[in-house]
Amino acid sequence: MLLSCSETKLSTSINIKEPRWDQSTFIGRAKHFFTVTDPRNILLTNEQLTHAHKVITDYREGNVSPGLTEDELWRAKYVFDSAFHPDTGEKMILIGRMSAQVPMNMTITGCMMTFYKTTPAVLFWQWINQSFNAIVNYTNRSGDAPITVNQLGTAYVSATTGAVATALGLNALTKHISPLIGRFVPFAAVAAANCINIPLMRQRELQHGIPITDENDNRLGESTKAAQQAISQVVVSRILMASPGMAIPPFLMNHLEKKAFLKRFPWMSAPIQVSLVGFCLVFATPLCCALFPQKSSMSVSRLEPELQEKIRANHPGVERVYFNKGL
Repeated sequence: MLLSCSETKLSTSINIKEPRWDQSTFIGRAKHFFTVTDPRNILLTNEQLTHAHKVITDYREGNVSPGLTEDELWRAKYVFDSAFHPDTGEKMILIGRMSAQVPMNMTITGCMMTFYKTTPAVLFWQWINQSFNAIVNYTNRSGDAPITVNQLGTAYVSATTGAVATALGLNALTKHISPLIGRFVPFAAVAAANCINIPLMRQRELQHGIPITDENDNRLGESTKAAQQAISQVVVSRILMASPGMAIPPFLMNHLEKKAFLKRFPWMSAPIQVSLVGFCLVFATPLCCALFPQKSSMSVSRLEPELQEKIRANHPGVERVYFNKGL
């Protein structure tokens, strides 16, 4: 079939710096994050990632691949965004990518909630969970400043120790209460650990600030106040993200374990729990990521005094600044 002579080349004016959907609304952000956290993205090959990288890089330079459609461009953008850091441009660690959140978290969380009764099991699964969280927090940090091996090691050891101590302490307190309440110990430990792990893994941002820009992406400096807001929002999102998967299955498992099926096949407890957690995470992960805009903002008046003065002197018309809050 001959192509029509009137077939037009894809416009170069599509703004692929921003997500496809309106990020000022929760629905728009949810659509965006359902795409970003799609677990199928972890199955993409290096060739597919390289192709998406080339399509997006060429498009940003004004070069449109022959026959490229708008849908294909957006697909390439989301493949690109799923694997490359928005600030550094580096390829992210596979298990640290947001597309790995559901399969990794459902396995780790399901096992934490199944094997929570003995101290060795608590130690092992909390260590696994905090190691995974450390990788995710580092991979999805905001800003482009490097973090040293010493800083990374100190943060990891501190966060893991704090999380394990929290879990063991809570376990000790629940030995003489209802088994149902005992099932919620892993959630309480995870919530507390998020408050420790995320700020520690991103401590460099709290000490030196994260890049802030105007609405046209012109860099204005680095702000610790912006880092504080960004990290606080991420902590809230992560705790709420874990809530459905760690709050709903305990009630269901408490009921199911009284039934004949699980009494006859107790080994099925772990896979059933992992599956329940996974079902919850498929929805909770993108919806909780969508609670706050990825490109967060704050008023200039809330920045550090010296940074306010610098911006008002050099950019007098700027009233709000923008920054990548990280995930």
